[in-house]
Amino acid sequence: MSIAQEQLEILKQLGTATIHEAQGQKGALDSGLRPVDPSVRMAGPALTVDCRPDDNLAIHYALTKAKPGDVLVVDAKGFMEAGPWGDLLTLASQKLGIVGLVMNGAVRDANAIIEMGFPVFSRGLSIKGTNKCQPGKVNVPIVIGGVHVNPGDIIVGDRDGLVVVEQSNVEEVIRLSRAREETEDGIRDGIESGISTVALLGLEATLARLGMQ
Repeated sequence: MSIAQEQLEILKQLGTATIHEAQGQKGALDSGLRPVDPSVRMAGPALTVDCRPDDNLAIHYALTKAKPGDVLVVDAKGFMEAGPWGDLLTLASQKLGIVGLVMNGAVRDANAIIEMGFPVFSRGLSIKGTNKCQPGKVNVPIVIGGVHVNPGDIIVGDRDGLVVVEQSNVEEVIRLSRAREETEDGIRDGIESGISTVALLGLEATLARLGMQ
């Protein structure tokens, strides 16, 4: 199934928190995966990479399979004592039209990555380099951040975090996210007019049941 660029742009603007709530509070990768540059946003189909800790050969191989618009989603097993990604792979990815990276592990060359404007989400930074001699797998199902990611699933990332949207559900998720935004706009209007959030969210009965009156 082909996802239109317009749909990806809509998902980026809707934001990860709204998408996560709209699709039933599912698909959120754990909060340890953070953007190197909090100002970035990204959305695109996952090109998954299963690689060994402390080795980035599979990442170099993955670039030979990448298509413009892909987001690399790399399971480096959460290893934090090496950075299998840096400025050279960032440059190579930009030349190929890759739009972002999710690294279950560390990266390095953070300043260069920020200056290049390439969205990178990782568990942290490490200045240590890696080997290039261990096998890996590309375009296979992986589990990262507590979420199953299949090749082609849509990865959305922003300052708040990362969320996975199944490719077959994109249109429905956009519809539900827009409906949620409309609901929240109504709540904002109520707050502006002086109505309490307790009343707007219908929390009176819950508070009464818990003796919080």
